[in-house]
Amino acid sequence: MALNQHPPIEWRIEETLVPYPRAVAAMEDRVAAIRAGTAPEMVWLLEHPPLYTAGTSADPDELLTPDRFPVYRSGRGGRYTYHGPGQRVAYVMLDLQRRGGDVRGYVRDLEAWLIATLTRFNVRGERREGRVGIWVARPGGKEDKIGAIGVRVRRWVTYHGVALNVEPDLSYFAGIVPCGITGYGVTSLVDLGLPVSLPEVDAALRAEFAAVFGTETASPPVYTASTA
Repeated sequence: MALNQHPPIEWRIEETLVPYPRAVAAMEDRVAAIRAGTAPEMVWLLEHPPLYTAGTSADPDELLTPDRFPVYRSGRGGRYTYHGPGQRVAYVMLDLQRRGGDVRGYVRDLEAWLIATLTRFNVRGERREGRVGIWVARPGGKEDKIGAIGVRVRRWVTYHGVALNVEPDLSYFAGIVPCGITGYGVTSLVDLGLPVSLPEVDAALRAEFAAVFGTETASPPVYTASTA
C-alpha cells in the first residue's frame, strides 16, 4: 500500500500502567469518535498491570489458576491471554471502511507488522497455520510464541490489537493455556538474549507501521500518564 493514502495516525504512548477496564472504555470512546469523524485513527502503546483476559472463544478449563490475577472478559476474538509489565500492548483503532473493508487482510497486516518489527532486532517471527500469533523457532525444533493478536471491529472501526513480549515475567503465562494452544512455550525478546527496551520497541513499531499500513504517523507521539 502506498504511503500518504490515508491521513496521519495519532500515536499515544502511556508512561504508566493502564488498568484494563479504563483501556477498554477509552478505546470504545475513540472508536465512536473515529466513526463519527471527530477524531483521527490512533495507535495506543501501553502496558497493563498483571491480568488475564478472556476472548470470545475462551474455554473456562483453560484458566488454570483463576485466583492468581484479575480476569476480564473481553470482546476481542480469541481465548485467554496474559498482559502485564514488560509486554508492549498496541491497541490499533483504524477505519476499515476507508481501507477496503477486509478484516482478514487487516489481521494479516497486524501479523506482518509484528514480523517486520522483530526483524529490526534480528529475530525471525513467523506465522503458523492453525496457530494464531507470531512464533519463533528455537534450537532443537522447539517453537515459542512471542506475539499475540486479538481484534474486534465495531461499525468497521478496529480496536484491541497486538501484544509483543519484550521482558514480561514469562512464568505468569503458566496460569492459562495461552490462546488455547498446548504443547508450545512463550518467549520474549529478553528471553532470546536481546536486552531490548520498550522505547526501542516503540520506535521499531512506529517505523514499520507506515510500510505495512500505508499511513504516515503523526510526529512526535503523545506521551500520557494513566490514572486509575
